[in-house]
Amino acid sequence: MDSTNKVIIQNLKKKLEDANGKLLDELPSVLWAYRTTSKSSTGEIPFLLVYGSEALIPVAVGEPTLRFSRANEEANNEALLVKLDLLKEHRDLAYVRMVVQKQMMETYYNRRANLQYFQVRDLVLRKVT
Repeated sequence: MDSTNKVIIQNLKKKLEDANGKLLDELPSVLWAYRTTSKSSTGEIPFLLVYGSEALIPVAVGEPTLRFSRANEEANNEALLVKLDLLKEHRDLAYVRMVVQKQMMETYYNRRANLQYFQVRDLVLRKVT
């Protein structure tokens, strides 16, 4: 997990702890932050993988920015259709990155593990619960 994600997660935890009795009021903003933060396992934003487009905070939608001022509705719809067509491939690539990360973690763990193989009639300690 990169340092940006760690900082965001710590801030979200702190925000939830500070909310204490107002959890229901703070929960939507915390969930929005979680859904719009890229995950280290996939390298993607969950919102993008689900809906096929970037998430924008509600304040940014009404703001006149260069991104929106140059937007053409017809070109925007065509670009959205292309993104939707490529969404399955995008999800597959995120899945591949997630599997690679899990394999790297498994390799790291197995390299440090001390494996012992037992034979029939070997004496071992058993914890009785």
